[in-house]
Amino acid sequence: MRLVLAAVGRMKAGPERELLDRYVSRARASARALGVSNLDLIEVDEGRARSVDERRREEAAALSAKLPPGAVLFALDERGRSLPSPAFAERVGRIIDGGAPALAFAVGGPDGFDEGFRSGAREVVSFGAATMPHQLARIVLAEQVYRAVTILTGHPYHRA
Repeated sequence: MRLVLAAVGRMKAGPERELLDRYVSRARASARALGVSNLDLIEVDEGRARSVDERRREEAAALSAKLPPGAVLFALDERGRSLPSPAFAERVGRIIDGGAPALAFAVGGPDGFDEGFRSGAREVVSFGAATMPHQLARIVLAEQVYRAVTILTGHPYHRA
């Protein structure tokens, strides 16, 4: 089982990147106890097309090409379901235990996801009603994946 954090756009070096890398590293190390072989961070370029729909299609194709075959997909979308951390962890745990080869979490570009990509997701998740920059959404995602792993392994990081 692999975990994949996939995002449209490339995050530059700096404090945001350092924080993202810190949570990815923590999640990667902790997830081994769940039988997760690796946690990969994948970034694809933003679409360059003139129209929003075409940019979304370009980005969806680029993301899809980078995801492992058979990966279960969670798409982060403002129109998704808001889940408390324990419920998010429970869904992640079910997929890890279910024998899927990979679980991929995707953050779209500034224009959001292509509807075909979004509809292909097992879960469409929102981290709240507030709009946030995509770089910050990646950090929140990495932290929530780390939190889910700690919940599943019984680590005291999550204090309910």
